[in-house]
Amino acid sequence: MKFIIFTAAAALALVPPAGAVRAQAAAQAAADPAALFGAREGVQQISLSPSGTKVAFLAPKPRGQGNVLYVVDAVAGGQPKVVMNSSGDPERLTSCHWLSEQRLACNVYLLVKGATDLLPATRLVAIDADGANLKLLSSPMRWDDLAVSLGGGEVIDWSTGDDGSVLVGRYFVPSEHLGSHMADARNGFGVDRLDTVKLSARAVEPPKPNAAEYISDGRGNVRIMGIAKMVGEGQDTGLVDYYYRAKGSRDWKKLGTYDSTRAEGFNPYAVDPDSDVAYGLKKKDGRLAAYSLALDGSGAETLLFAHPAVDVDGFVRIGRNRRVVGVSYSTDKRQNLYFDPKLRALATALSKALPNLPLVAFVDSSADESKLLLWAGSDTDPGRYYLFDKAKGQLGELMLSRPELENAKLAAVRHVTYKAGDGTDIPAYLTLPPGSEGKKLPAIVMPHGGPAARDEWGFDWLSQYFAARGYAVLQPEFRGSSGYGDGWFQKNGFQSWRTAIGDVDDAGRWLVAQGIADPDKLAIVGWSYGGYAALQANVLDPKLFKAAVAIAPVTDLAMRKAEWANFSIHRIVSDEVGSGPHVREGSPAANAERIAAPVLLFHGDTDRNVGVQQSRLMAERLRSAGKSVELVVYPKLDHQLDDAEARADLLRKADAFLRASLKLP
Repeated sequence: MKFIIFTAAAALALVPPAGAVRAQAAAQAAADPAALFGAREGVQQISLSPSGTKVAFLAPKPRGQGNVLYVVDAVAGGQPKVVMNSSGDPERLTSCHWLSEQRLACNVYLLVKGATDLLPATRLVAIDADGANLKLLSSPMRWDDLAVSLGGGEVIDWSTGDDGSVLVGRYFVPSEHLGSHMADARNGFGVDRLDTVKLSARAVEPPKPNAAEYISDGRGNVRIMGIAKMVGEGQDTGLVDYYYRAKGSRDWKKLGTYDSTRAEGFNPYAVDPDSDVAYGLKKKDGRLAAYSLALDGSGAETLLFAHPAVDVDGFVRIGRNRRVVGVSYSTDKRQNLYFDPKLRALATALSKALPNLPLVAFVDSSADESKLLLWAGSDTDPGRYYLFDKAKGQLGELMLSRPELENAKLAAVRHVTYKAGDGTDIPAYLTLPPGSEGKKLPAIVMPHGGPAARDEWGFDWLSQYFAARGYAVLQPEFRGSSGYGDGWFQKNGFQSWRTAIGDVDDAGRWLVAQGIADPDKLAIVGWSYGGYAALQANVLDPKLFKAAVAIAPVTDLAMRKAEWANFSIHRIVSDEVGSGPHVREGSPAANAERIAAPVLLFHGDTDRNVGVQQSRLMAERLRSAGKSVELVVYPKLDHQLDDAEARADLLRKADAFLRASLKLP
């Protein structure tokens, strides 16, 4: 047994892991790194039981997109027991949390038949920890329903009633049976107090057609309701009107309006019943900041925290009542600022106990918060889960995020900045091959997806794979990335494509100017918007990159708008893309003749985020222009290509393509 003693309020004992690491990891890494880096994350989601003695977690099946719900004794250890599994074709489990010491609630992703196509949907189910008593908690589908419900609902409040019931948000669609008086007019999103075993329900909030969100106080009281503003025939505007209830009242009062497309207004996240405030995010000086808003009718607003350079992007919450204990934001690394002084001291102590794992997050806790489930990781460690017992001062390792990589040598990630063409300092993350001096290497610029997204310091399976194969990898936080405020985001990465893609090209030029990259061995690789950027970067400067790999890319902005024409978010997508000359000028498929580098495209044929037709169009346009292009399509896979064999195949093919294009051994 190992012990780590440090100067703090308590001493932690680091006990051996409960589960064994896969013994063949090192040999496999040498034999087939693509299989190791392409493996899906070993712990997809995890939850601690109310007593703090059991852990439920989702893990992938070895093949396909399916996964398995396991339960394991967090104290005694032993083999995890299978509770439920999904086939992945198409249904799969997306999250599971403890309702009680013996029962769990799980969200399931599946496809349902719409008017013309299969549509993605979710359902909420409950199951005992031994696999018995599987019950559907979502409102059941009926043969005479007038529409198809895509939303499966969610547990609004995990505090249980005397009968073990919980507050569940459920979607209802009206039904009508000709010649019968059995019609059900309920329509929209409402809240029931639901017995998850007997399925007896009592309406708490009647369904409302455009209700989008309910927020409780963690004690069984719904205090905030969000109503989406729709126009025309069910078109979502991105605007949500929020209402609140004063303590002890049933009357709804206007809280404010939030514009989700521009992040304008107060966006509530949680309610604190003791201080009687709502916690939420709102812009200050163009960047998101954390505020509290009084729910006593005064409307008093208090600034909790604002960062001068980046957005606050969320709240740190803990316990079954999901109480707010701090805020989270990312500078060069992820940071958590704790309001709770005890947790702040504990987080500091844990950082000292785990000096090589600077990223520490509280994932869950027992009902009394005496036991904490936490995750810790770094750039060279994909992460591991621990159980901390406050009373014993003991920290026990439970399991690894990616056991296949336990013995693999991973590359350090360094935060750097480079100059854009207009002199702006652009932050980026540089990953060099392990042991490399970083001189005259084959190199990859890897723009992130989004465009409303950003990269962070830590482990990234895609960049780590290429570093392991000998490439330097630079991940730029180009203008158009989120997280740095309005000034940095500009109009977004599509409408402001010249600035965003200019920054991406400048990342490649910086690698060459620093002597890191051999200019004849410079490539670009991206996924989703990053795939778009990989292609459009070659439109903007056809001579810079010698090869391009685009995974699930947007290639035609007009098509981007058209493919969402039959969905409620069509207006939001159309506004994101915008109108004007940039729609054609910023579309790689419309400018295929300018691309000189060979192109490799990957896409799943059931991608409902960016349709496979985007890659097919790009391949067709490149071939028509006499360019070198290859398209790989994965059947029955969506935007994430969430299949270990497919990801390993992608990595092998991408590496082989880059080596051939860059003339590498």
